[in-house]
Amino acid sequence: MELSVKHSKINGQVEIPGSKSHTIRAIVIASLASGTSTIKMPLVSDDTISCLKAASILGAWIKRGDDTVWRISGTGGHLLQPAQGILNMGNSGTGLRMFTALTTLADFPVTFDGDESLRTREMAPLLESLNAMGAKIQTENGKCPLTITGPVDGAEIPVDGKTSQYLSALLLIAPLLKNDSVFHVSSLNEKPYVGMTLDWMRRQNIQVENNEDYSCFKVAGGQKYTPFSTLIPVDFSTASFPLLAAAVTGGSLKVPNLDFSDTQGDKVVFEHFAKMGVEIETKGYLTTIKGPEKLKAFDVDLNATPDALPAFAVAAACADGVSTLRNAPQARIKETDRIACMTAELRKMGITVEELPDGMVITGGKLKCCKNLQSYKDHRIAMSLAIAAMTAKGESIIHDAECISVTYPEFIRDFRQTGAVFSELYD
Repeated sequence: MELSVKHSKINGQVEIPGSKSHTIRAIVIASLASGTSTIKMPLVSDDTISCLKAASILGAWIKRGDDTVWRISGTGGHLLQPAQGILNMGNSGTGLRMFTALTTLADFPVTFDGDESLRTREMAPLLESLNAMGAKIQTENGKCPLTITGPVDGAEIPVDGKTSQYLSALLLIAPLLKNDSVFHVSSLNEKPYVGMTLDWMRRQNIQVENNEDYSCFKVAGGQKYTPFSTLIPVDFSTASFPLLAAAVTGGSLKVPNLDFSDTQGDKVVFEHFAKMGVEIETKGYLTTIKGPEKLKAFDVDLNATPDALPAFAVAAACADGVSTLRNAPQARIKETDRIACMTAELRKMGITVEELPDGMVITGGKLKCCKNLQSYKDHRIAMSLAIAAMTAKGESIIHDAECISVTYPEFIRDFRQTGAVFSELYD
């Protein structure tokens, strides 16, 4: 599907779906618990459904109903061997990492695969950690497709922190192992996501010790997950898109149910945009966002929030002056190399961009329309470019825009209702 976008100014209200990161952690823990857990207002998207299907294949009983409440009866850690021996994780990098670790609780081989994008995601550091804990690995290049056979047991091992997902995956299985685990972590990126994982574990009364800088973790073995009931918070990563849209079009949007006390690291994006001149006010359950006539240039460290890089790149392209996005090397190993991809697409729209190893230097200007914008099948790039195109005169077209459904299936509908001039084009 191609998305046609014309110059737009937005006004109204957007209801953001639930957090992908929280939803996937809820699925993992519920599937490992003994008993039935209740997950209210989960994110229903391609990524979370891939994880839900994987949990079901491994033995969890799932009742979805109308998808406002999921009930998951867990396995108690006693997994079933997949009938076909394969788990297809679609486009879910988080799901791939967490379920790869999860299946090593069992003593049978499981093969993981996914779409073209998922086959590019780095897995070697996580596989090396699991191998050190006793798993057997088969893979040609350290990526999908791969086959892994457990069981693993607690051990003292080094963990590569290039992406926080490696560490989160190991932390989540460690309580169910016979012996204690000690993880020595190097060069950890995306610390808030590890904080989210720890918060889930501590709500489960799991014993885990860590030092302040997250370089060492000790998890006691022989523990259990228990059933729970939870309401999934609104996704701050997704909320960055209406924030961006109001900021760059000078529009006004209301967003309900943003919980700024939640553990999601991307809530800090709102603080950064406020420094650029965006008016943000929260009263009760409603946050109001008003964009300025022109955004101020900025210098931002994105190590804790690399998923926001595409949105910040568009903000920088619309800002008055030169902006710098820095310290996000892990943005190159997401669904795509987001630094290279956003550099290429913004240049097509007439913006001067210097590409850095870990970020971008962007000189703001007037964006030109372009009928050959590539999403690279990356949902965050597709949504960011759609908002960039709203500021340009004329028509822009974004290719492979169906990837938006990975995290925000109703993006096009919701933004149309606020005044965005979007048209879906099909072959």
